[in-house]
Amino acid sequence: DLDGDLDCDLAVAAAAFVRQERQHHGQHRRFNDRIMARFGALRFVERLMAWTFGLLRRRMSSRFALAFAAGFETVAFSAARWTAARQRRLFADADPTATSLFLWHLAEEVEHKGVAHDVYEASGGGRVRYVLAMTSSMVLLAGFTTMGTLSMLWSTRRIFNPLTHLRMLVWSLSFLFELLPNMAISARPSHHPDDFVDPMFFGVDLHELDVAGP
Repeated sequence: DLDGDLDCDLAVAAAAFVRQERQHHGQHRRFNDRIMARFGALRFVERLMAWTFGLLRRRMSSRFALAFAAGFETVAFSAARWTAARQRRLFADADPTATSLFLWHLAEEVEHKGVAHDVYEASGGGRVRYVLAMTSSMVLLAGFTTMGTLSMLWSTRRIFNPLTHLRMLVWSLSFLFELLPNMAISARPSHHPDDFVDPMFFGVDLHELDVAGP
């Protein structure tokens, strides 16, 4: 709907962004179906997510939806930077296909981190709305991630393992130390996502994964 308000370069970047997100959705749909076949409790989490985002789509204005997308990209970029510093430890015993999917997604989040922000600014912008939307996206991500994690821990009978919860607490706190400063910086009127320093190896990963396929 905003194509007429965007300059040519931004319109092309926005169209590429939408194509990437559609591809992400398709790949994650396939992955989620496999995970839910093993962990049935996740079906409730997915239904709740679908209901929540359906409600948001009906209630949010177009401008707040753009702010939400832009704010979520800051959260996703922070996840990429946090993962970059811990990649070897996080994926030491992980399934290689799932690892490739996750890294491919994060690499593309780094690549297009400023597109939604630029579209939002072209629509009129507004920093207060942006901060509220970014905070909302972070809260929703944290809530659904926690629910999904606890569901899988219950299914694998690790829900009462103190070491598991200690590890999750340490990881969660370390992620907050990455995320919250980035959110604070992003709240500044003069900030642009391109001001962030990208994880160096994600560019290499993106090229290799695009060649090999996620």
